[in-house]
Amino acid sequence: MDWYPLWNSLRIAAIATVVIFFLGTWAAYYIARLPRLAKGVLDVVLTLPLVLPPTVVGYLLLLVLGPNHPLGAWFLEVFGQKLVMRWQSAIAATVVVAFPLMYRTARGAFESFDETLADAGRTLGLKNSTIFWRVRMPVCRQGIFAGTVLAFARALGEYGATSMVAGYTPGRTATISTTVYQLWRTGDDAGAMTWVLVNIAISTVVLLAINLLGKRQKEEEAC
Repeated sequence: MDWYPLWNSLRIAAIATVVIFFLGTWAAYYIARLPRLAKGVLDVVLTLPLVLPPTVVGYLLLLVLGPNHPLGAWFLEVFGQKLVMRWQSAIAATVVVAFPLMYRTARGAFESFDETLADAGRTLGLKNSTIFWRVRMPVCRQGIFAGTVLAFARALGEYGATSMVAGYTPGRTATISTTVYQLWRTGDDAGAMTWVLVNIAISTVVLLAINLLGKRQKEEEAC
């Protein structure tokens, strides 16, 4: 059995999750501090990929990254390679689709943070960067971790946008989701079911991690 789709899916999801973690945390922290009007506008823009059909997101990405469009054409001319139909292009798709999960979860955690803790740190002469990493992040760690796990799970299961910008090439761009579809389309129900079970197993582990995290958070709040 060719395990490339599993390896490629995990690779894409892991890289995308790292990118989403930093982008989502940064956006959530700064947007949570903005006035209500600006926050509302940015919320709509950044959360839009969550409600749009994945194929619409994929199409919009093709308009940006495609070789017949400015950015894609420039990259092709300078580096001699396309930005689409590569496993790396699936990272861009998963980042866009899964980003809202991290952003919304992290923003909720930052908005519930007790600012008196940050004020206490400033009275002790701590810099804002130190307060962020040593005070704010530890207090908000449960929400940040939950957002990261959700983003990873969404990135791992992404199909619509990924299939449009990366396609399906065995041994190059194939992921679990695209492999399931291709095997089903060719009548290989046994092979498709194998990958379905693999995906279910991974998703179950992710959900268990989220449930354990929620239980731990409730126990800490009770104490």
